[in-house]
This record gives sequence, C-alpha cells and structure tokens, in this order.
Amino acid sequence: MMSKTKTAYFCQSCGASSPKWMGKCPQCGEWNTLVEEVVSPKSATIRPSGKSSAQPLSAIENRQEERIFLSDNELNRVLGGGLVPGSVILMAGEPGIGKSTLLLQLILRERGITTLYISGEESAGQIRMRAERIGELTDRVLLSTATDTADILRTALDVSPGLLIIDSVQTLSSPLVESPAGSVSQVRQCTAELIHYAKTANVPTIIIGHITKDGSIAGPKVLEHMVDTVLHFEGDRNHYYRLLRAVKNRFGAANELGIYEMRGTGLREVSNPSEFLVGGLSEGLSGSAIGVMTEGLRPLLIEVQALVSSAVYGTPQRSATGFDLRRLNMLLAVLEKRCGFRLGAKDVFLNMAGGVRCDDPAIDLAVAVAILSGNEDIPIPSNVVFAAEIGLSGEVRPASRMEQRIREAEKMGMEAIFISSHNREIKPAAFNIRIETCARMEDVFAKLF
Repeated sequence: MMSKTKTAYFCQSCGASSPKWMGKCPQCGEWNTLVEEVVSPKSATIRPSGKSSAQPLSAIENRQEERIFLSDNELNRVLGGGLVPGSVILMAGEPGIGKSTLLLQLILRERGITTLYISGEESAGQIRMRAERIGELTDRVLLSTATDTADILRTALDVSPGLLIIDSVQTLSSPLVESPAGSVSQVRQCTAELIHYAKTANVPTIIIGHITKDGSIAGPKVLEHMVDTVLHFEGDRNHYYRLLRAVKNRFGAANELGIYEMRGTGLREVSNPSEFLVGGLSEGLSGSAIGVMTEGLRPLLIEVQALVSSAVYGTPQRSATGFDLRRLNMLLAVLEKRCGFRLGAKDVFLNMAGGVRCDDPAIDLAVAVAILSGNEDIPIPSNVVFAAEIGLSGEVRPASRMEQRIREAEKMGMEAIFISSHNREIKPAAFNIRIETCARMEDVFAKLF
C-alpha cells in the first residue's frame, strides 16, 4: 500500500509553512504568497552513541586560514581581503545589472585557479560569446549547464575546482525535493547541499541569486542566514556605475563598498570613487555642497545637491534621492526652529550625486549647507567640504573616523573642511588642509555666508 503524499503550503516571501492555504501569510503578512509543495518528512529514532563529538573550546586548534587574493581589488576589499577557502558567498542583484559579467570577467583574469562555472540560465555558446567580448579564453575555466544538484556535485568531485560559481540558485533542482525549481523548498535544499560540499571540500563557492520586485533576495529569508557572506550588486541602468555592497560578512567588515564602471568590454574597477562622485561639480552654482561619508572603512567625497523654491501648491513638497526623507524633514525643522530660516513654505528637493545612497549621519552638515545655499542663492566654494552630524538643538556633533575623512579630503585637493569643535583628538597642525571647527549651526553660517 502506497503512503499518501504529504503536502504543505510555503510562503514564497519568508519561507513560513502552513498546513492549509491562506490568503495572507501568518508570519510576514504578505498576500497571495502561499504555494503548495510536496514534503517528505523523515522519521528517525535518536539513541545515545556512548561518545560525544563535542570538545572544549580551549582544545580546538587555532588555524589561521590563508585567503585567496583575487585580481579584482574592489572585490577583495568587499570580502575583507580575499576569498576564504570553504566560504559560501551569495551575490544578488537586479536582472541585467552585471552579476554574471562581473564573475565571468573575474575568473577569466585569474591565474592559477581552476574554476567550475555552472550556468542554468544561459547556454554554453552564449557564455563563450560573452567571454570573448570581456576577456581572453582560458582552459582554467570549466563550464557546465547542468541544473540537477546531484550532477553538479558529481562533476565538482571529479574535477576538484579551486572555485565554484553557481548561476543561479533559482534554476537548480534537487532530486530529494518534489517541487519545481525556484520554489522555497528547492532553493533551501539546493543551497544546503552546496554549503555542505563547500565546507567538506574546502572550496569557496559563489552563488548568484535573484531578487524580488521590492529588492529583497528571492527565496526564504533563512537563505541569507545559511551563507557566510551576502553581497548586493546594485546600480541604475541609466548610469554607468555599479555598486557592490556587503550586507553580511563573517570574515570581514559589513557595509563595505566596491565601485565599478560598466563598459562595453566589461566592468572596470573604480579605485578612487571620490573623483566620479564630485567630478562633475561646477563652480559658481548654488545649492551644491560636498560632504565626506564613509562606507564601511572607506571614506568617500560626495556631492549633495539641493533645490529650494517657493511652493506653487498649498502643501510644500519634500523629496530626497539617496537620502532618508524623514531625516531631511528633521533637518528642515532644525533649520527653521533653531536657526530662524523660513523653509516651511518652500519646496525642497535633495539629491545625492552619482546614484549613491547615503545613511551616514556625518553628511547632515553638507545637506543643511546645500539647502541654505539653494535658498539664499549663494554658491559654496567647491574646495570646501563638510563632515559633521546635526543635533535637534542645532549643535554640530562629531562624526566617527574623522581622521580618515580629513585625509580623503586632503588627498582630493580640498582646501578647507568644516567639522565639529568636539572632535578634540584632531590636531590641525598634522594636516595640510584648513580645519574649521564649529559648535553650532550659527558658527557655520557666520564663516560661510
């Protein structure tokens, strides 16, 4: 007598399971995301073995893993100094943003590493055409278009690669799960099998993943917890620049940033991103100021653009691109209440140049100065930068990593930087840039305007 097939309903957004279909997921609250999938639970009786595999922490050997240093310096920076053997990296991004191009160009330029590239989305001929366009063909790259995890792992065990790349995890299917490729159960099972192979064979593995329409990684949320590193490859298709951002990294600093420029022959590393973030700055235009932000351990100069005009309609408009709108409203309230500027009846539009999103509080002073410059129609000198946080009482508060910010401004040829007077560890004599210290917003205005 055949056993009855057991099914359950899984949320395509968060991975939660339910014994029956519901219109709304009870865990994440999303509508119409529950999909029926076949499950086959295995029953097992656990008995004591008489010996334990646990051991004291002090008895574990301290081995320092040597990283694999790649030819791509930006990727090395984001990963924290290169690939760690046995690590599993998940790279996600929008369709057509350049994920496959970045990894294909990386392995074509590597010397001494045999790479197994698994493609479930493109044919072998398509990948060869792209490889001829962006690099030089090499025998060190082995290509397979298999999508069954059993075939993939069998091939990996046969060739013993130094690096495994999966493009993409949503196209894989495991024979252990009776559901279509891309479902929550398949993505979770296939990722678990790849992680087991990476850890046992000590082979670094890079997995490409799709994202949903709201920007999150497709599949269960537990997918991000299973892997060692999560990278987001983002950017606007209308711009040439692409940003590789680490949102999770067990072997390095999170929120590190790598910048590339998209070209016809592939992606070019941008070693000095401050040049393109402030390179288009025009002299003598109001509403523009340069701030110093940090992404991970990396200081960047960024141009802040503000447009202030009288409100045509009854309610003034507030718009921000690359900046938190709620923080913009807070800064406008501080400028009006504490500093006496009448901005309540003005439309304010704010933009971070270069398509970069900034959540560093140290950019507050540059935002406030750009708004006042646009409101008073007084241009700010292009050789002056700002790095400080603004409090609710109008005080200029110190920012972290101030010495690195000053060094970056100095390297870019800036002549003056406005910081908080509470940064007492900064010695102006140690720098070749004029340091203006301010305690309140009034001090900044007095020195600028």
